[in-house]
Amino acid sequence: MEELVIRDADVVDGSGSDSYRADVVVDGGRIVGIVKEAAAAGCQRPKARRELDAEGLVLSPGFVDMHAHSDLALLRDPDHSAKAAQGVTLEVIGQDGLSYAPVDDRTLGEVRRAIAGWNGPGDDIDFDWRSVGEYLDRLDRGIAVNAAYLIPQGTVRALAVGWEDRAATPAELERMRRLVAEGMEQGAVGMSSGLTYTPGMYARDAELTELCRVVASYGGYYCPHHRSYGAGALEAYEEMVALTREAGCSLHLAHATMNFGVNKGRAPELLALLDEALAAGSDISLDTYPYTPGCTTLAAVLPSWASEGGPEETLRRLADPGTAERVRHHLEVTGSDGCHGVPVEWDTIEISGVGDPALADFVGRTVRESADRRGEAPWETARGLLLADRLAPTILQHVGHEENVREIMRHRVHTGGSDGILQGAKPHPRAYGTFPHYLGHYVRELGVLSLEECVAHLTSRPAARLRLPDRGLVREGYKADLVLFDPATVAAGSTFAQPRTLPTGIPHVLVDGRFVIEDGRRTDVLAGRAVRRTPPA
Repeated sequence: MEELVIRDADVVDGSGSDSYRADVVVDGGRIVGIVKEAAAAGCQRPKARRELDAEGLVLSPGFVDMHAHSDLALLRDPDHSAKAAQGVTLEVIGQDGLSYAPVDDRTLGEVRRAIAGWNGPGDDIDFDWRSVGEYLDRLDRGIAVNAAYLIPQGTVRALAVGWEDRAATPAELERMRRLVAEGMEQGAVGMSSGLTYTPGMYARDAELTELCRVVASYGGYYCPHHRSYGAGALEAYEEMVALTREAGCSLHLAHATMNFGVNKGRAPELLALLDEALAAGSDISLDTYPYTPGCTTLAAVLPSWASEGGPEETLRRLADPGTAERVRHHLEVTGSDGCHGVPVEWDTIEISGVGDPALADFVGRTVRESADRRGEAPWETARGLLLADRLAPTILQHVGHEENVREIMRHRVHTGGSDGILQGAKPHPRAYGTFPHYLGHYVRELGVLSLEECVAHLTSRPAARLRLPDRGLVREGYKADLVLFDPATVAAGSTFAQPRTLPTGIPHVLVDGRFVIEDGRRTDVLAGRAVRRTPPA
C-alpha cells in the first residue's frame, strides 16, 4: 500500500492550466497517482497508509527560490523555517559571483570576510570542502530543502587571478575555464557573477564570454548580477544579452529590477529589450522579488577601486583620511560604480544588520538618522561603522518603484527569487515572505497575476531553467516536492518592522514525499539534498 494520499485537493499543477480537484498519491518520494474528481465520479478512491484531507487547500509543486543566499544557513540551521515555511522546496545558491567553492585556503578566508554580511563569518561552520563537488556532497548529508549551485565567477577569479583590477593573463583565463568546467562536471547548474562586487566586476566582457562558452558546453546557464541597476541599467542588461548571445549560453537575469530615481517607470523598456532578444532566438529568463527596496552590504556601495586587493585593503583605505575623502567624493558627488552610478542618498540606506552586537544601535536606522543622532556627516557615520564592524554591516536600500515591480513580474519568462539575506537583526522581509507575498498580495489582493499563472512562475518555469525533468509540476512520476496552502489566507507574516515572522496559510510542505512542514509546524525531517545538473541529451 502506498504511503500517502492527499484527498480532495484543488490541484494547481504548475503548468498554468486551470485547477482541478483530485486525490494525489505519493510513494517512495514521487507522485504515483492522480485521480481527478474522484469523489464526484463515484470511482474507487485510492488508499494509502496515511490520508490527508486537503478540502479547501490548493496543492501545487514546491516553490523554487531562484536567487537564495542560504549557502551557509542550510548547514548552520537544520530548521531553516525561513524558507521551508514559505513552501520553498528548492533553492538556487552560489549567487552574485561569491560563494565558498571552488576555493583554496587563502581564497576561502578572503571570501568569508568579503561576504560575512550575507552569510555570517562562518565561525560555526566546519569548512571541510574545497571543490564544488565536495560542497554538494556536504549538502547531501541532509538539509531542510533541496539546493542547486551556481559556480561563483568572482570566487573563481579570486582563486586564479586575485583581487586586482586587471585583465587575466592567458594562463589565468585557462585556469578559470578549467575551474568552471570542473564545477559543471561536479554538478553545478551554471555560473553566477556579481558585476558590482569585487573581484568579479574586474572581469572584462571577453573574459566572461569565454567562461560562458564553458558553461554552455555543459548545458548550464549564466546568472549575472550585472554592472548597474541604476544609471546605465538598460545598457547593462543589453551587455549581458549580447555577451551570452555571442557565447551561445542561456541567460538568467538575477533580481531583474529597475531601481533608483533614474529608472522610475522604465520597466517597459527593459521588457521590450528582452522581447526583441527572445524573438531573435535568445534563451532568457529572469527572477524578481515582490518588494521595492533592495538589500546588500554597506561595503558594496563603495567604488570598485576602494575594494581592489580584498577586504583588508578596503579597510586600510577607509582608515586613511585622504583616501577616505576620495571615497566620499565618489559616493556623494560622482556616483560610485558600487552604487550603480548614482550618487548615494544616505536617507535611503537603512542598516539591517551588524556583525558586532555592540553596534546594534545602528540597526533599523538610516545612515542619515544615525549621523544626525551623532552630530556628524553621514559619510563619517558610514565610514566609522564599516571600520568598527570590519565591513560586516548589511543594508536595506529603499530605491525601488512599485510600477516596475508589477510590470516585470507579469512577463512570460519571469520566475520568483527572494534574494533573501538571512543575517542581521532586521533583515529584508523578503527572506521570510517572498512566496506567500506573491500569492497573498499580488494574486489575491491585487490580481496582478492569476493563481495558476503565479504558481507556474514559481514552479515549472524555474524547473525548466534548471533543466530538471521531474520537478516543477504535479504529474505522475514527478518528485513529490509539494506545498498545500489556503488561497484565502496565505500571506507573508514578515514585515519591515518584524521581518522574521513566518507566513500564514501554508499548513503542509513536503520534500521528497516527506513532511518538512506539517500542520503549520516544522518537523525534524531533513529530506533536502543537492540537486545536480542534468547533462544535456
